[in-house]
Amino acid sequence: MMRLVKVVLSLVVAGFIGGFIAFAVSATTPHEPNAQKADAIVVVTGGEERISVALGLLRRGDGRRLLISGVNPRTSAAAIRDQTGERRQLFECCVDIGREANDTIGNAEEARDWAAAHGYLSLIVVTSSYHMPRTLAEFAHAMPDRDLVPHPVVSRVMRDRSWWQHPASLRLLASEYVKFIASATRLGWARAQVLFGTGQHQSAATAR
Repeated sequence: MMRLVKVVLSLVVAGFIGGFIAFAVSATTPHEPNAQKADAIVVVTGGEERISVALGLLRRGDGRRLLISGVNPRTSAAAIRDQTGERRQLFECCVDIGREANDTIGNAEEARDWAAAHGYLSLIVVTSSYHMPRTLAEFAHAMPDRDLVPHPVVSRVMRDRSWWQHPASLRLLASEYVKFIASATRLGWARAQVLFGTGQHQSAATAR
């Protein structure tokens, strides 16, 4: 019995480490930009270049409108515009500022409400590459009926450094990986409940 426990624990640890390495490599490797368009764009604040990249997608016409989610209540639209160097006209016509979200779950809920209010069925999601897996999990949990198109941004720090040689990068990636596992588990549990409920309903209908 003890041997079986040790084997299982070894497999779990190996899976965790292997998953983390795959996660870290993906998060620090630049990807070809996704050319897919969507109804609108959502950018999650918190990392360098995110908002500028999202504004670039909006200018290119990849989405009709942009939500900047998780903005500090004390930060004005003018301050964001000045920081990014973007034209006033683009902000006035096509950019919304979300100030309710305090974390990734809040970002997902804010984006869900915004998409529902505008009738958007597909969203380009912009955030840092290391944050993208957790963001997609939370967005999928909050709005399973929306199509989500990831547009990850690899920060300069992640591009220019070997993450395994820098404690700060390693800590950031490890922390994000653990949070992603929690979000993915929550999403999986929600989907399992939906499937289980559907199965029950279908079984009852068949019995009748």
